[in-house]
Amino acid sequence: MKIYDLSQPLNQDAPFWPFYPPFEVKYFKRKSEHGVNAQYIQTSNHMGCHLDAPRHFVTGGKTIDQLPLEWLYGEGVIVDLSDSLDELDIFTPEMIEDRVEVREGDILFIHTGWHNHAQFGSKPDEEKYILRHPGPHFEIVDWLLEKKIHLWGVDMVSTDHPMNLPIGRFLGKGGLEQWKKVRGQCEEKYGAENIDVLFPDRAYQLTHNALFPHDCVHVENLGGQIGAPELQNRRLTLGCFPWLFKGGEAAFCRAVAFLED
Repeated sequence: MKIYDLSQPLNQDAPFWPFYPPFEVKYFKRKSEHGVNAQYIQTSNHMGCHLDAPRHFVTGGKTIDQLPLEWLYGEGVIVDLSDSLDELDIFTPEMIEDRVEVREGDILFIHTGWHNHAQFGSKPDEEKYILRHPGPHFEIVDWLLEKKIHLWGVDMVSTDHPMNLPIGRFLGKGGLEQWKKVRGQCEEKYGAENIDVLFPDRAYQLTHNALFPHDCVHVENLGGQIGAPELQNRRLTLGCFPWLFKGGEAAFCRAVAFLED
């Protein structure tokens, strides 16, 4: 069996969600002075490859330590949409099912290619990675629930399209007005008359608000070897392993694919 790491590296250079505190690390002991190296970190939970638990959006939702391991390891698929997605594009359940069979209860990881634009990717571009990534059509919520999927993930900063996030609605108001740029690009791409149809108010943060109450959780910022050709559009064993964070609304995790020789 061969093991593939599907995680992005994490340090102080990793991109972080706008207005969230960044990852900070420092040594508080050094070998020459104290005889040992020891580091201190301070960070939000929503950086690098991480797993969101229902508690992130649901007051009484499950926390990281309450997620059964059976949901976080098992049979599933990596679907490759990287050849059909560009800035602010929309993908649908039909696009996924055209490429691979997704079975009830699968773990589903979606390879968009966007991890290449993260800090440690092959074409790093922080604004492109954070502000202009693709995202799902709101139909994906009902489809995931029908498939009884507990865990899915994307190689992007969020499972929601930027237009269904602060990024496309109000981020940076009074500053760079980034939301205007994102909305303007979407209006040019889809037509201004279609924006409220494709991105209705009810779709705001929908993959968080509508899925977490049903214990459908997700990994954000997948990467690493997720683009390996032998992993694409096929059945394999997938895992997502967070630390046992009691009360955690999210946690850093190591995402892994296991492929039989």
